[in-house]
Amino acid sequence: MTIREAASALGAGILHEDFKDSDLCGAYTSDLLSDVIANAKDGGALITIQAHKNTVAVATLANISVIIICNSRPVPEDMLQAAKEEGIAVFLSKENQFTVSGKLYALLKTAKSPD
Repeated sequence: MTIREAASALGAGILHEDFKDSDLCGAYTSDLLSDVIANAKDGGALITIQAHKNTVAVATLANISVIIICNSRPVPEDMLQAAKEEGIAVFLSKENQFTVSGKLYALLKTAKSPD
């Protein structure tokens, strides 16, 4: 499943277009950014409510492909600019982290299942 396919399936808004539409390799849900650095997998999504520039720095360190901001939290322009510069997609979801995590888990599991 690609980043854009995930956004569509989740009903999430894509906040900028300056990223490569690569395949997602999993996801990690956390608001503790040091936890993300230690445990997130390369090429995955970060599901969080941490909408600030430091989240992009952490995503870069952890090689995250997309940041999904939940609960319709406002996303500041400096965060979007940093994400554009790093080629990291940013989605905005009105749903909470639990719901987004469950939906994305199911989507990724289905996408990896043999036909």
